Parts: sequence; C-alpha cells; structure tokens
Amino acid sequence: MKNDAPVRSISRAIQVLRTINEHAPISMTEISRTTSLPYGTTCRIVESLLFEGLIERELSRPRYRPTALVHSLSQGFQNYDALVAAAHPHIVELTRQQLWPVAITTRVGQNMVVRDSTHALTSMTFHLYHPGYSVPIMGTAPGRCYLSFVAEDERERTLADLRGTSQYERDEYASLMESGKYFDQVRAQGYATKFGNQYTQTPGKTSTIGAPVFEDKRMVAVVILSYFTSAMHMSTAEEILAPAILRTAAAIERSLADGEQPRSDLDEI
Repeated sequence: MKNDAPVRSISRAIQVLRTINEHAPISMTEISRTTSLPYGTTCRIVESLLFEGLIERELSRPRYRPTALVHSLSQGFQNYDALVAAAHPHIVELTRQQLWPVAITTRVGQNMVVRDSTHALTSMTFHLYHPGYSVPIMGTAPGRCYLSFVAEDERERTLADLRGTSQYERDEYASLMESGKYFDQVRAQGYATKFGNQYTQTPGKTSTIGAPVFEDKRMVAVVILSYFTSAMHMSTAEEILAPAILRTAAAIERSLADGEQPRSDLDEI
C-alpha cells in the first residue's frame, strides 16, 4: 500500500459524521444510503461516534444528530472572515439583480466548501445551502473553476491526490485529462460552467457558473451562481449571467484589496 494512501476507516467515519451533520436528524438506513456504505459498517461507525460523544440518538425515535462536542473539532481553525466580509455585499447585490442564489466557495481538501451564500434571500432555489455545505472538486463548476485558475503546480498536486469514489467522478477525471485544452479554454473565457449539477439536494435540476476571486495574484475563492436548469440553456445563461458574475468577482477582489466591510443595508432583498 502507498504511504500516502488514506486510512479507509477514518475516511468512512468522517464521511458518516459529515452526513449526520448535514442531514440531521437522520436514521441509520438514511446514513447508509447517503454514504453508500454497508449497513453493518454504518452501524459500527455510528456506535463509535456515539461513544465519543460527537453525535446523539433522539430519545423518541432512532434518528441521530451531532452534539455540541463537534465544535471542538474546529478549535484553532482560521476562518475566511475577511473573504466573507468582502464578498457578502456583492453576492447579495448580484442576487438582488438576477434573483438567482449566489455563493462564495473555497477549496478544502478534495471539496469546495460554501463560505457564504444568498440561498436564504431568494425563492429561486430548491434548497438552502448554508456555509459548510461541500461538493467534490470533480464534476462541479466551482471545482472546475478552481482547477483551471489555480497555479499549475498546485493543480497537478490536486489532481494527483483526487480519488473519485463514484463512476461519475472517475468519468469527469478522465474527461478533463483527455481534453488537455479544457483548462486553457476556461481561463480564456474567465469562468467555468456545469450543466445539470449532480451534487445537490435535487440532482440535475440546477446548473452553475463559477468565476475565480484573486487576492495578491493568488486565487482564494470561487464565486458561483446557480439557476434552474429548466429555465434556460447554458449558452443563454452564459450570455446573460456570466458577465454579471465576472463583475461580482472583480468587485470582491477590490473589496479584499481595500479591506471593506459588508454594508448593513444589503442584508435583505
């Protein structure tokens, strides 16, 4: 086994804990189905998490939820407070203009994680995606954008570390590797797209456009706008929405450079 191979039991336990955190309260069967882990394996992991006090079982029914102890896992973590402060008024303004939900995302390991979003500020969404929600780098607009604009050496390390767990992710990896000019094309147009998002609460029903955000010539985030797939073809979305999201990314960059704080009058639409 390679020295850098992950410890599968730890990876599975983290996967179960993340699932409980995102979907609580959730039953054992639902945990098993969501994580695609065998039921017996799921039971053993849940029992371990119960023993450690990170989750608890509801008294009235066999459903599980995280406990306050999970906060201990984030001690020492330096959040992207400056990024969120700089981005917040601009993503709110973009939603005000276009109505579609917008989010600011950053890379964490093999995922892109939502740092702030406007899903709660618009009815043009199927589901509320709060800070902390994550999607894989492979097969998503923020992931494609990240891979296209990140420094070449970092992109190569990221791709070397990516291990798609599903056939969908493996196909995405193969597609990107076969199309050597894909990253060049994304950089040339300034944004990445994904038609029919699979990693959502409503697979296939939304599509996304993502643009990079730079600070001191280093990409620090990806701002994304999602719309109903049935509302328009991607070519139409690119014509209408891409210029707006590029302007928003540029505005966030200026606010990062200026150290601006969010304006209170933009907190609601």
